[in-house]
Amino acid sequence: MSAREEILARIRASLADVPAGDKGHVKWEYGRPTPNDDVLGRFVDMCVDYKAVVERVPAAQTGDTVAALLKSKDAKTVVVPPGIDQAWRAAIEKAGVQIVDDDPPRGHKELDAIDAVVTAAAVGIAETGTVVLDHSPDQGRRALSLVPDVHVCVVRADQVVSDVPEAVARLEPAIKAGQPLTWISGGSATSDIELSRVEGVHGPRKLLIVLAT
Repeated sequence: MSAREEILARIRASLADVPAGDKGHVKWEYGRPTPNDDVLGRFVDMCVDYKAVVERVPAAQTGDTVAALLKSKDAKTVVVPPGIDQAWRAAIEKAGVQIVDDDPPRGHKELDAIDAVVTAAAVGIAETGTVVLDHSPDQGRRALSLVPDVHVCVVRADQVVSDVPEAVARLEPAIKAGQPLTWISGGSATSDIELSRVEGVHGPRKLLIVLAT
């Protein structure tokens, strides 16, 4: 018996008890959640595994936590997108960190001289420890999240999904609208053939996540 014949024989055997006329289709819903008893906990663990700093705080403390994280990295200047939450902005100003607006858009050299960036997020993925930006007004254009050395990113608890298919389903409106997507798993890092780790090659070296619950 050839391999092909063996495979077909196994398929016929597996369908032996299927009623006539039933093609045996498996019901599948793309984007359905993967069962997980603690999606937020998994998200935190996987982000930390990628060497990101994660602060899980009540939503009301988001602004103060953002400001504290900027101070912890000695950030003197921070660029913010035009749609940033005004409460976060007020907390940053109160902490004495100089805010640089991206209006009009700053050049790459200007962004490179700024210590940090603060953005919101579109989705957080628990299974991979990934944050996805769809560059809505509270996230700004891609250059903001790629050039400054420190990225403080706020993810709401209701934005955290179980895995990648569920995330893609959430991102469908942005995809159909032609918005760019940036997928971030930890700070930017790469290794050469000798496994020498180099940070900051493709984006910020430090990723600080505020998980607002």
